[in-house]
Amino acid sequence: MIRAWPRVSVRRTCQALVVGSLLASPLAMAHPHGWIDMSVRVITNDDGAVTGLHQTWRMDPFYSLVVMEELQQVPGTSLEQGLDQLGSEIRNNLTPQHYFTEVRIGDKPQTFGEVTEYTALERDGRLTFMFILPLTSPQPLSGQVLEYQVFDPTYYIEMVHEEEGDEPSPQALILNGEPDCTLSVLPADPDPEKVLQASLLDVDEEGEPGLGRHFAETGRVDCR
Repeated sequence: MIRAWPRVSVRRTCQALVVGSLLASPLAMAHPHGWIDMSVRVITNDDGAVTGLHQTWRMDPFYSLVVMEELQQVPGTSLEQGLDQLGSEIRNNLTPQHYFTEVRIGDKPQTFGEVTEYTALERDGRLTFMFILPLTSPQPLSGQVLEYQVFDPTYYIEMVHEEEGDEPSPQALILNGEPDCTLSVLPADPDPEKVLQASLLDVDEEGEPGLGRHFAETGRVDCR
C-alpha cells in the first residue's frame, strides 16, 4: 500500500515553464507555463529485481489544450501522426537530461538504458506522455530501499505525483510484482531561500542548475 504523507503544494508557491525543457520547437512556445502530474510504476522481473520505471506524465490542462489545437491545424497530418512525432521529440529532448529522473538503491545511484517504449496521447483532455525508463541492469530489491526523484533541474517545470485531495493518489506509486514492500511519497521540503529564489524568476528566466531538486518529491520503495 502507499502511505500518505503531509504535502506542501509547491504549485501554489510558483508556476513553472513546461516547454523550454521538453520541446525546443515553435509549437511549444504557444504557452510555456504549466506543470506535470506524474505517476510511477516500479517494474520487477520474476526474480524480484527492479528492471525499470514506467512513468506517466500528464501535462496541465491549458497547455494540453494549446498543443492539441496546434496539432489539429497541421495540414496533411492526422492528430495521431502529430502525437507520434511529438512523443519522439519529447523522448529525444529528454534523453540527454536523463529523463529528469534520478534513482538510488541503497546509496548507489542507478544508470539507465535507452528508452524504446514510449507514446504520447490525449487522455481526458490532457496531453499524456508515457514511457518505460529501463535500468542498465536489473537490481535486487529484497532487503533494499529504492528512492527516486523526477524533476526539471532548472525548475522550468513543476512535477508532482498525482493527488487525491491533499494526499498522493493510490495510483501515484505502484510496485509491479515482487517483493512485498512499503511504498510512500515524501513531499518536497525546500529551504525558504530557494522558494523565494524560484518565486522571483521571470517567465523567461531559468533557475540555477539543480534548483529543481529542492522542489522534488521523493518516491520510496522500502523492501527491508
